Amino acid sequence: MEKKTKKINSRIYLYIAAAGLLFVAGLTAYFLLSPLSKAQEVSYIYIDNDDTQDSVFAKLDPIANNMAMAGFMNLVRHTDYGKNVRSGRYAINPGEGALTIFRRLRNGAQTAIRLTIPEARTMDRLASTLSHKLMLDSATIASALLSEETCQHYGYDTATIAAMFVPNTYEIYWNTSLDSFLERMQKEHDRFWHGDRDTKAAQMQLTPVEICTLASIIDEETANNQEKPMIAGMYLNRLAQNMPLQADPTIKFALKQFELKRIWQKLLQTDSPYNTYMNEGLPPGPIKIASIQGIDAVLNHAEHDYLYMCAKEDFSGTHNFAATYQEHLKNAAKYAKALNEKGIK
Repeated sequence: MEKKTKKINSRIYLYIAAAGLLFVAGLTAYFLLSPLSKAQEVSYIYIDNDDTQDSVFAKLDPIANNMAMAGFMNLVRHTDYGKNVRSGRYAINPGEGALTIFRRLRNGAQTAIRLTIPEARTMDRLASTLSHKLMLDSATIASALLSEETCQHYGYDTATIAAMFVPNTYEIYWNTSLDSFLERMQKEHDRFWHGDRDTKAAQMQLTPVEICTLASIIDEETANNQEKPMIAGMYLNRLAQNMPLQADPTIKFALKQFELKRIWQKLLQTDSPYNTYMNEGLPPGPIKIASIQGIDAVLNHAEHDYLYMCAKEDFSGTHNFAATYQEHLKNAAKYAKALNEKGIK
């Protein structure tokens, strides 16, 4: 009888222990496996180089469920994560538990961003745009792009560095270093030009930088991609005859007054190497990051005899072309009349 009682008691203790273990396991699973995020869509947290475990908690808190967050915090405090916080952009998917999120952050398994290089007019503006997409600050980026030493490292100078950037969309990590970013842009540039574009540029006896410089002017002349090969052909005709390009956008760039609607005669005397009324040939470098359409318009320019163009008087954004100066004067008079009637100064 006494032996039976001991067996029964032993079983009871085993059942209690098993139940306790199941309870602990269930509670652990609840804390670690239940969804961390209360959002219905993917959320992202951005961890900087100076973040600590406490600041990571603060960044997760607005989207986190309380119990799962408690599980995450326990995981962090019982590991060395606080000494090894890894910067980056991390996805927090609906349904993912604290354990999954913890492993992602601990391993630095961040999610890349899709970065579109803008057709910026100045490197300051490019730096500002990039700083909103990357962990890098605008001053750091601008300082590099305005540094002769940095530009020369990549085969450019401060006037031509804009030609290194191809305005495509790239997948890149948010916390990429400045050096890694610039090296990536150089590789993308080389990939873009390799093949037909390099061949066509060589046949035209122009470098990629010169192609980009002319393309940047054409981009500023019109947003009409169908007309760009015509404008490219006209400017190439001028270059072949050693005529000044006389491109109004270069005056705006020289003055850094991009909002100008009308280029008056006095502005044509602007003392600048970018003034294509006073200087023959191409300006020192691009006046913006050239569009792919602009680049391809130069490489596939239209063959014609036009030497002049003037914006159409209907303000359509397209142009009247002329082979002679007399014909051009007539077109210019029509456009000037339209500007005066609109009161555009």
